[in-house]
Amino acid sequence: MSFGRNLRRFIGYGSAIGGGYFVATWMMQEPTSAWAPVSMDLNHLNVRPKRPLPTRAEQLKSLQSDEFDVLVIGGGATGSGCALDATTRGLKTALVELDDFASGTSSRSTKLIHGGVRYLQKAIMGFDIEQYRMVKEALHERANLLQIAPHLAYPLPIMLPVYRWYLVPYYWAGIKAYDFVAGGKRVKPSYYLSKERALELFPMLRKDKLCGALVYYDGQQNDARMNLSIALTATRLGATIANHVKVLDLVKERDEEGIQRIVGAKLHDEISGKEFNVRAKCVINATGPFTDQIRKMDDQKVSDICCPSSGVHIVLPGYYSPEEMGLLDPDTSDGRVIFFLPWQKLTIAGTTDTPCDVTRSPAPTEKDISFILHEVKHYLNPDLEVRRGDVLSAWSGIRPLVSDPNKPDTQSLARNHIVHVSPGGLVTIAGGKWTTYRSMAVDAVDAAVQACKLQPTSPSQTDGLLLEGAHGWSPTLYIRLVQDMGLEPEVAKHLANTYGDRAFSVAKLSALTGKRYPVVGKRLHTEFPYVDAEVRYAVKEYAATAVDVIARRTRLAFLNAQASVEALDTVVDIMAEELKWSPAEKKRQQDMAIEFIQTEMGMGVSEKTRAEAITVELTNLEREIYTKRFQSIDQEKKGFITINDIRRSLKNQGEDVPGEVLHSILKELDTNRNGQVEIEEYLAMMSAIKSGAVVNSRFARMAEMEEERLRLLRTKITVDRSGGGL
Repeated sequence: MSFGRNLRRFIGYGSAIGGGYFVATWMMQEPTSAWAPVSMDLNHLNVRPKRPLPTRAEQLKSLQSDEFDVLVIGGGATGSGCALDATTRGLKTALVELDDFASGTSSRSTKLIHGGVRYLQKAIMGFDIEQYRMVKEALHERANLLQIAPHLAYPLPIMLPVYRWYLVPYYWAGIKAYDFVAGGKRVKPSYYLSKERALELFPMLRKDKLCGALVYYDGQQNDARMNLSIALTATRLGATIANHVKVLDLVKERDEEGIQRIVGAKLHDEISGKEFNVRAKCVINATGPFTDQIRKMDDQKVSDICCPSSGVHIVLPGYYSPEEMGLLDPDTSDGRVIFFLPWQKLTIAGTTDTPCDVTRSPAPTEKDISFILHEVKHYLNPDLEVRRGDVLSAWSGIRPLVSDPNKPDTQSLARNHIVHVSPGGLVTIAGGKWTTYRSMAVDAVDAAVQACKLQPTSPSQTDGLLLEGAHGWSPTLYIRLVQDMGLEPEVAKHLANTYGDRAFSVAKLSALTGKRYPVVGKRLHTEFPYVDAEVRYAVKEYAATAVDVIARRTRLAFLNAQASVEALDTVVDIMAEELKWSPAEKKRQQDMAIEFIQTEMGMGVSEKTRAEAITVELTNLEREIYTKRFQSIDQEKKGFITINDIRRSLKNQGEDVPGEVLHSILKELDTNRNGQVEIEEYLAMMSAIKSGAVVNSRFARMAEMEEERLRLLRTKITVDRSGGGL
C-alpha cells in the first residue's frame, strides 16, 4: 500500500476521532528516552576555536605517533559526529576516511533536515512508541542543526497540493499532528493555502482541479559542507582527522583474560602510498554502506546486516520551482515519495528507493531518471515542458538500511539506528538518517565508553555546540564582505552562507580581478558564485583531489555536470600550484574527475544507447540547408558549436537567457557529452524532428532565426550605398 494512501488513512482517523492527538499526548508522557540532551553549560565550548587547522601532514604524523582512546572509521556525517562527540568528552580521538569527508551517502542526500511524517503516521496508527520516539528524536535534532549551523541550515516551506476537496481536512490534520509532536522544536507553523494563493507562490503548479494546498516546514542544508564542518569542528577541538586513508585491517592483541581484542588498525595513505599502524583503545565502525566490510575484518564469519538501497536525485533548472518553496508528491504511481525542492538556485527532484550493490562509485540509471521526470510532470503546469535534456546533473546515494544483529531475528530491517559491540570490542553504528547523526554519535560513544572502559572527563556536549563558521555569522555578514573586500554580492552571500565567519579567511586568498569591480574573486565558472580562493582554501581543509573540490568543497558537479567540466582546468591549475603537482599528476587528476562526472554525476547515462539510436535520414537539399544554419552559429568555422556560440547567437536575437537554459539547449544535441555540438549531432536532431521522434528543439529554432538574421544583414542596403541624405 502506498505512503499516500496510508497517509490519507492516518489523517482520516485523526480528523474523525482525534485519536492521533490523544495517542501523541499519551506518548509524550512516557519516560525520557536515552537520547534526551543533558543540560550543560556550553559557554566554555561555544567560543570560536583559536586552534589553526593542522596540515594533512601533521594529521598523518599524529596518527603514526600518538595512541588514541577512540579511532573512528568513516568520515561521513555519523563518523564525523562520533569524532566530535568523543573529543568534547575529553577522549583522545582519531578519524580516518577512505575517500573524502562526505564522499559517500552524506553528500548525496535530498538536502532535507526532517522528522519523518511517514514514521509519525505509523506510530499513531500502530500505537508504536518506538516509531514515535524516532520522530521525536529527529525533530529535536532538526531544531539543533538549525541552531548550531545557521549559515548552512535554514527553514524551508514544503507545499502539499490537494486536488480533491475531501483530502484538505485530512492533510491538514496530518501536518498539524507533525507540528504538535515537534512542540517547542517546531520550525514554523503549517498552514492552508487557497488555490489562488498556492498558484501565486508556486506558479509552475498544475492548476487543473487544484483545490488548494497545505504548507509545512522542515529544514534544508548543504549536506557536504555540513559534514565537513562537523569534522573540522572536531579537529579544531583536538581530534586527529585524515581523509584518503584506507583501513587495511584491524589490529588485535590478547588481553589478560586471553581474549583477542581490537587495539588499532593497519592504515594505508592513498596519497603517498605509505602504510602504518595506529593504536586505539576502541574502534568505532561508522562506514555506512561499507559496515559489513569492516565487521568482517573483525570476524569473517559474521552475517551481513546492511541492505543497501539506491536513492537517485536529479537537478533541473531553477525555473522549475520557486526559489523558496518546495513541493511534496506523497502518492506517486508506485507509492514512493517524490520531493521537488529549490537548492542553490536550481531544483532538486527525487528520490528513488531501489535495492543495489555496495560500490564506491554509485551511478544513476536512465530508468530512475525517467521515473522522476515522469512523476514531476503530474504536478507541473502543462505549459512547462519537462524534458530529459533539462537534467543538469544526476546522482545516486546508497542508503544503508540495516537489520539489527543484537536481535535473534535479523530478517526485518531496523527502523532506527543500531549500535552493536562485537566480542573483540568493535563498536558498529549503522542505520539512521542524516538528521539524527548527532544522536547516533552519542549512542555510539556511550557504547564505546562502556565496552572499552574509557575514562571521559565529561558526558556528551554536542547538543547546542556551534559548528565551524557559526560563531560570528549573521544574515548580514555578506555585506561586510562586499564593503571590505570588494566582492560581488552574489559571491559574498555564497561565501558567508558556506563558510560562515571563516568567509573572510577565504576571501583573503582571492586573486585580484584587474577590474574596478569586483576587486577580487575570479569565478571558476561564469554561472556560479564559486571563486578561485575556494580552491586554495579547500586544500587547507584537506582537499587532495580535483574531485574533492568540484563535488564537495564546491557543489559544482552536483549542480551542473557540464559546468564542472568547463571549470575543471582552472581547478586543477590552482590545486597544482598549491600541492606541487607534476604535469603527469595534473593529467591524472583531470582524467579521474572526468570519469567521476561521467559515471557518478549522470553525464554519461545512456550515452551509448542514445548515440546508437541516432540515424540521419535527410535529403541532400535538407542537409545543405541545415549545414548552412549550423555554420551561421559556428561563425569561427571550428566545425563544432560551444555554449559561448549559443550565448552569442541568442544575444544577437535579443535574448539574454540564464546559464541553466544555455546548458539545456546544448544538451538537446550533445549526445557524446563533450560540451560541443558537432554537425552530425545537429543533423541527427533535425532528422528526429522530421520523423516526429522529437516534437521541437529550441536549438533548431535558434539556428533558423540566426540564418535569417544574417541573411537580412547581407541584403540590407546601407545609407551610403542608397544615396540617402543627398
